[in-house]
Amino acid sequence: MVVYKHPLCFCCKKWIRYLEEKGLDVQPISRMDMRGIKGHWHLPPGMTSCHTAVWRQQYVFEGHVPARYIRRFLLDPPPGALGLAVPGMPVGSPGMYDGKTFEPYTIYLLLRDGDYRYYTRVEAPE
Repeated sequence: MVVYKHPLCFCCKKWIRYLEEKGLDVQPISRMDMRGIKGHWHLPPGMTSCHTAVWRQQYVFEGHVPARYIRRFLLDPPPGALGLAVPGMPVGSPGMYDGKTFEPYTIYLLLRDGDYRYYTRVEAPE
């Protein structure tokens, strides 16, 4: 999986390290123009975060998506799916968890037609 990130973003580095600890193969690529990456994949407004992961040029994982949901998605991608998104940078999500503070957050299913819908809610830290 290729992870596009801004070179000065530290939570992106933490998320990449987390994915590697969970056994995922990650190739980080620093980019100054993250809008170009998000535009290339037609990510809907409001569904973006600080980094964009691309799996085999087929699927996108935007933001701090937990590894278990990436794996679950890749095992059985829903028809018409582009990937998953955790918009913003939720407190307690992988790469944003300090070991103490956690707030539940939503993962959205990104669709190839540019739309999105609810996928699941994360109620506890990884």
